[in-house]
Amino acid sequence: MPFVWIGALLIVLKWLEVGPMAQWSWWWILLPLALAFAWFELIEPLFGLDRRKAVEDQYAKLRKERVEAQFGASRPAGKSEKRSGARG
Repeated sequence: MPFVWIGALLIVLKWLEVGPMAQWSWWWILLPLALAFAWFELIEPLFGLDRRKAVEDQYAKLRKERVEAQFGASRPAGKSEKRSGARG
């Protein structure tokens, strides 16, 4: 993701002709975006980094559901008692 931000910043600086970026070739300006593309489309799938993130997200969702199943049943009763006590 940093390559995308750097590429966007370089494009803006080149377009506004700020500093030495005004003299740089467009190939140098677009290089970080090409590296970002290579990272997301080639390197992550090659090493399974995208699948690892998906599995971690799935485990986090299951963990959250398990905690809500164990502690969620006691919370609504506790909250309703506090609400009725505060109002009445």
